[in-house]
Amino acid sequence: MNNKNSGLGRGLSSLIPSRKIKNDFSEDEELVQTVSGREEKITSLPLDKIFPNPNQPRSSFDEEALEELAQSIREQGVLQPIIVAPFSGEKWQVVAGERRLKASKKAGLSTIPAIIRDFDEQKKMEVALIENLQREDLSPLDQARSYRALLAQFNLSELELAKKVGKSQSAISNTMRLLKAVGEVKDALAEGKVTGGHAKAIVGLPESDQREVLSKIINEKWDVRRTEREGHDIVARKKIRKLWPVDPEVRAKQEELEKILSTKVEIREHNGAGQITIRFFSTEEFQEIVRKIVE
Repeated sequence: MNNKNSGLGRGLSSLIPSRKIKNDFSEDEELVQTVSGREEKITSLPLDKIFPNPNQPRSSFDEEALEELAQSIREQGVLQPIIVAPFSGEKWQVVAGERRLKASKKAGLSTIPAIIRDFDEQKKMEVALIENLQREDLSPLDQARSYRALLAQFNLSELELAKKVGKSQSAISNTMRLLKAVGEVKDALAEGKVTGGHAKAIVGLPESDQREVLSKIINEKWDVRRTEREGHDIVARKKIRKLWPVDPEVRAKQEELEKILSTKVEIREHNGAGQITIRFFSTEEFQEIVRKIVE
């Protein structure tokens, strides 16, 4: 898929109109708004003909938050249309806006304003993922599962996926590491007992240590920095070779420098700080490396 044309990397604002839908939107009325430089119709669709997307990134919805949104919809109406794709016959599948769909049903509406787009399965997953990422209410585990699904189903590289969803490749890689955590850590993360930062700090530890540190995080209310320190202490004490996998972006820069300088380069980086080591084996080689750096 051509990311340049998809609008995904530029954010959900390029896919959904920002102008509010007026509250007197009637069942037979269509509004025309400009989205990404083109005109699109917002059509009122019956709620009982719209179905959820089985590939929706979010695995759970907060009922209290849904009720709050439903109350807002009762008072103000639906302020932003959902995006749907044709399903079969006179039926549609939600691409973006499942929370608004659920809340509208709770609010007792019979119709909802929607933009109809003919998306393929990959685009459906990308748009649904981006909507949730930009609203910052998708759990880290749901993010990781969505990344994995997109990579596996559509044969994308992490770099290609990163460009599509507007994230760095290292952010994709680090989030997906959560899928390797032991079950207890995943459960605690899903239940909100620990944060994604906590889980990422211990996911590289042996399973028994993950469970032990998890218990301390919950019972002693450790913050992420305290958890990171404990993780590194365990790595040093047990002589575990690495807690963190090599960042793909750092590895790529390291290989690029090695190619330019024609010598061995090592980059060590963590949390934005680190060092670069450049090897040379003669005075002449040292002078040549300096010349290339200066140039």
